[in-house]
Amino acid sequence: MPDLKLYNTKGGVTEVAPRLADAEADVQSIVEGNMEKLLGVRFLASEYSTGPVHGGRIDSLGLDENGAPVVVEFTDRR
Repeated sequence: MPDLKLYNTKGGVTEVAPRLADAEADVQSIVEGNMEKLLGVRFLASEYSTGPVHGGRIDSLGLDENGAPVVVEFTDRR
């Protein structure tokens, strides 16, 4: 998404240079703390276990306005 521009609107409007997060956990924490505002999803759990059969984890789990599960997975592109 090279054409995506970010702006800070406090005290006027200034463009913010995009940068990679220092760690996946940083982004995950921000998204989970603001999931309702960002995605309209009620946050339920972080690192939710998929159980012994699948043996995995869901990074962030939430519910949408219809009560349907929403799974958010984060990847490190470095």
